[in-house]
Amino acid sequence: MTDLVPLRRALISVSDKTGLVEFARALAARGVELLSTGGTSALLRAEGLSVRDVADVTGFPEMMDGRVKTLHPAVHGGLLALRDNVEHQAAMAEHEIDPIDLLVVNLYPFEATVAKGADYDTCIENIDIGGPAMIRAAAKNHLFVNVVVDVQDYAALLAELDANDDRTSLGFRQRLAQAAYARTAAYDAAVSTWMAAAIGEGAPRRRAFAGTLAQTLRYGENPHQSAAFYTDGSGRAGVATAKQWQGKELSYNNINDTDAAFELVAEFGGDAPACAIIKHANPCGVATGATLLEAYTRAYDCDRTSAFGGIVALNRPLDAATAEEIAKIFTEVVIAPGADAAAMQVFAAKKNLRLLTTEALPDPAAPILTFRQVGGGFLVQGKDNGRIALDDLKVVTKRAPTEAELADMLFAWRVAKHVKSNAIVYVKDGATVGVGAGQMSRVDSTRIAARKAEDMAEALGLAEPLTRGCVAASDAFFPFADGVEVLAAVGATAVIQPGGSMRDAEVIAAADAAGLAMVFTSMRHFRH
Repeated sequence: MTDLVPLRRALISVSDKTGLVEFARALAARGVELLSTGGTSALLRAEGLSVRDVADVTGFPEMMDGRVKTLHPAVHGGLLALRDNVEHQAAMAEHEIDPIDLLVVNLYPFEATVAKGADYDTCIENIDIGGPAMIRAAAKNHLFVNVVVDVQDYAALLAELDANDDRTSLGFRQRLAQAAYARTAAYDAAVSTWMAAAIGEGAPRRRAFAGTLAQTLRYGENPHQSAAFYTDGSGRAGVATAKQWQGKELSYNNINDTDAAFELVAEFGGDAPACAIIKHANPCGVATGATLLEAYTRAYDCDRTSAFGGIVALNRPLDAATAEEIAKIFTEVVIAPGADAAAMQVFAAKKNLRLLTTEALPDPAAPILTFRQVGGGFLVQGKDNGRIALDDLKVVTKRAPTEAELADMLFAWRVAKHVKSNAIVYVKDGATVGVGAGQMSRVDSTRIAARKAEDMAEALGLAEPLTRGCVAASDAFFPFADGVEVLAAVGATAVIQPGGSMRDAEVIAAADAAGLAMVFTSMRHFRH
């Protein structure tokens, strides 16, 4: 017995009409009878195609502003009937139900409606009911029925029909069914996530996330791990929306690091030209400057060793002078809101360098969710979009910071938010001069950042490390005075930290003893 089944009758009801007319013509040319609804029917008929309205099949007109049109036994019986079941066949004959061999549905544009900032009632009206019901029915009966929910599957279905004398194989229908269930799941996830936010439900009893395949990856973090990249449909500017102009496909690690770099540089979106250089999801150099070239050079000079093979993110369109400087060392990815023709010409000679442009920066303050898998479940939290202004700072030492120190403190604080904990960041004149990341001991992070500054001073031929006269940021409080004592020893003059330790008094006393200015933010930026 063959698993090939013929395709004689199709029900088409779509909101996205891209490629629809050509696809419907190809079906009609194969002798497929077309059923349709509302605007889809009107469009096909206007293009000269013979179409039967679903209302003629059900015997009921579309009603309640189109809310009810396909929820009828004549439709669902045609989709769900088992063709090899005698009782099903008898029921179809008794109630004059004809089989439907193909369902083509893409749903009301709920996600797009939410993205446009529509009000509550408009979003509710854009929740599709009949579409998901039909999709699930057709997918369940994939032994006999084809279901297409993505425009890109039109060509695949036509190719399948060409290859099998206007029939489809079980394997093909199974793949369509899997895609269909994933689509309705993603749709329901979008609706439930939106509704939880709309009604202020921060921790709903059930939570769902979904994505659409953007690309399969050669492997994950390591060659023995499989991987793929999915987009969530939010349209947030970044690696998911970027256009790649040259270079090999992005790897798993490239995508992860590029996202980290672009999210960090976006913190300076409205300020001066800025550059962030990332290695293994941690910044190894961040700086602002009068020009993009100056910002890149200053970021690079924080840790030239780690910058090799790193990711460069810029908050302004890339220009030729900056491109020429970046091209002097091996760089995996450069991401920026844009790039001029001269810059792209510079990079054209670097075939392995990937250039991504996004046309925009992500909003660091946007209230979005992040999630992380753990064994048996996943953790969900709001993105760390906390920001500190001058008025939020509390001076806790005898000496108050100078204006220059305050400016560097706020800069260091923005960077520290993007450094893996425990994090220590040294900044001088709007540029990092040392970064200590991901250590179990805060003192170790303090020392590592200082050692990197010492190494760079030697490499650059400086008389002393740039930590002399710098400020320092700590992503969480100092549990003991020893961390502050190390900061003072390496030359820091001011410290920004959350405060809140049971030993704050000891820490403040150590800062006073060393002549440091210290401010508390009352906000922590742990990043694990």
